[in-house]
Amino acid sequence: VQLVESGGGLVQYGGSLRLSCATSGSSVDDYVIGWFRQAPGKGREGALCVSGSDGTTYYADSVKGRFTISRDNAKNTVYLQMNSLKPEDTAVYTCAAVNRDYVSHLPILPHKYDYWGQGTQVTVSS
Repeated sequence: VQLVESGGGLVQYGGSLRLSCATSGSSVDDYVIGWFRQAPGKGREGALCVSGSDGTTYYADSVKGRFTISRDNAKNTVYLQMNSLKPEDTAVYTCAAVNRDYVSHLPILPHKYDYWGQGTQVTVSS
C-alpha cells in the first residue's frame, strides 16, 4: 500500500486544519492507520491517533479533544481533523499503515507500522 498525505500548511494559533492520508494499491479497509508527527529537532512521537478498520480509535492525551481521526473507505482515505491548534503542534505529520491481520490491538509505537507516507508540514504561528 502507498500512502500520500496532504492538507498541511500554515495556520494561526487556535486554527484548524484537516490532513488527508490517501492510500493506493490496497483497500484502506485492510489496514490500521496511524498518524504521527515529528517536531523540529525532536524524534518521532508515538501515535497521535489510530484508526482501526473496525471503527476503533485511539488518541494520545496530547491531542484528545482537539484532533479527530476518521476514514472514508470508499475514497481509501483517512483524515485527521485538527482543531484548537497550538504552536507546539508544529511538526511534520505522517500517516502510517499496518495490515489489520498482523495486529491484535491498535499499535502506538512507530516500529509496529510497515508503510509510511512522506509527511506534510504543519506550522502553527503564535
